[in-house]
Amino acid sequence: MSHKTVRAGALDIAYLERGPADGWPCIMGHGFPYDVHTYARSAEILVGAGARVIVPYLRGYGPTRFVEAGTPRSGEQAALGADLLALMDALGIARAVVGGYDWGGRAACIVSALWPGRVIALVSGNSYNIQNIPRSWEPRVPAEEAALWYQYYFHSERGRRGLERDRRAVAWQLWQMWSPTWAFDEPTFAQSAAAFDNPDFVDVVIHSYRHRFGLVPGDPAYANIETRLVAQPPITVPAVTIDGDSDGVDPGTAHHAHHFTGPHEHRVWQGAGHNLPQERPEDWAAAVLDARAMAERAGWTFHSD
Repeated sequence: MSHKTVRAGALDIAYLERGPADGWPCIMGHGFPYDVHTYARSAEILVGAGARVIVPYLRGYGPTRFVEAGTPRSGEQAALGADLLALMDALGIARAVVGGYDWGGRAACIVSALWPGRVIALVSGNSYNIQNIPRSWEPRVPAEEAALWYQYYFHSERGRRGLERDRRAVAWQLWQMWSPTWAFDEPTFAQSAAAFDNPDFVDVVIHSYRHRFGLVPGDPAYANIETRLVAQPPITVPAVTIDGDSDGVDPGTAHHAHHFTGPHEHRVWQGAGHNLPQERPEDWAAAVLDARAMAERAGWTFHSD
């Protein structure tokens, strides 16, 4: 699939665009370690429903590049949210349906929480995807800690070297563990794994998993956003949140409901793992359309921030 590129903040963001230029805007973000191909099928369905679908390669993935060599290769949550907002500004999109899972869902949640006037509705895999960094060192139950082995691995230089040595092998292992019921094949994986060849991939990934535990400083350019996120701001926009009951990394997020103070529906998909849009594209597209319809029924009015 051919991509377009736009200068947006600190990045030249590469993105896929499907549908008419005057379609209702829908921006979907991929996670780690995945890429834009996760939305190939769901984008087709949404275009058929009149959407203009935009799927960016996140910082550190695919053809997306930093504009300046000296910019910190940050993977912190505030940077992801700022990137999404900058993309919307660069494309002249005032408001959009936004969504995603994992890193991409985090960006969508941040924009929804901090700039609700820019969001029509939200679809979020794993619900409230904003990190609570001040509480990151509180231990979880052992089964959940075991599922986060890769994060602790990346805290060490051994983990950095392991990712540098064979990023594809690390990603393959995570795909298998996180989506145990998804029968993906080697060509499907290879299609997405090409995005990991980005020269900034390792630096961005390592920074992301260290920053969320307060082990490394963030990029000062995003300090104000990180400060606002410490308060764990509520999400007021209409939202559909989703878990897969076979997700190998997240045990379920129904308990996040109190973070959503606007119209909200939580769904649990039977037999689905972590890569929700690619495992269940028809259901993902339906969730996007339902979230948009929810906003219309609620008479959602947009306010200035």
